[in-house]
Amino acid sequence: MSSATSGSQAPGRPVRLPRSARRKQLLAAAQQVFVAQGYHAAAMDEIAERAGVSKPVLYQHFPGKLELYLALLDTHCDAMLARMHEAMAATTENKQRVRNAMAAYFDFIDHESEAFRLVFESDLRNDDAVRERVDRVESGCIAVITDTIMADTGVSRARAELLAAGLVGAAETAARFWLSGGRQVDKAEAEKLVAALAWRGIASFPMYGEQP
Repeated sequence: MSSATSGSQAPGRPVRLPRSARRKQLLAAAQQVFVAQGYHAAAMDEIAERAGVSKPVLYQHFPGKLELYLALLDTHCDAMLARMHEAMAATTENKQRVRNAMAAYFDFIDHESEAFRLVFESDLRNDDAVRERVDRVESGCIAVITDTIMADTGVSRARAELLAAGLVGAAETAARFWLSGGRQVDKAEAEKLVAALAWRGIASFPMYGEQP
């Protein structure tokens, strides 16, 4: 009996997947190509080949390379924001919250370094749509921490936002330096060091209702 009549998949033909599973597969393949080649050098042909599908199948899900790239960014930007929400909600102890904020960034680049590079080191950052998504991650993380600082210290929103921006900036810069430097310090120790530095500053702001 031929493979066609037996219902088996012909060699080299993509396996039929549910739409959501296919989309996830295409995004994974695209991430590998974008990270390896950069946005401008990446080709839809290569992404389709990496995913093991035809170009028409790829275009059924994403009408162009930019739309595919933006879908990847949305996925990882949402994941980073979720990490920061979890970091603030996991405890009511502010010292641990600072540690959690640092861990959110270190975890993101340690376990998903390719995603981190897509979000923070894109060669397409001057594109308005890309810039908007990168800004959304930064402003979203700042907003989460701002709300926590305001609730706990009673300082104004403008002051809380400035403190939150400093904390986010320290976390991102330190995590990127740690990654580019080859992870020379154990991750847990790196998080603890940077968190200690940040906590020494932010702890000087008393809890709401306390005297300075």
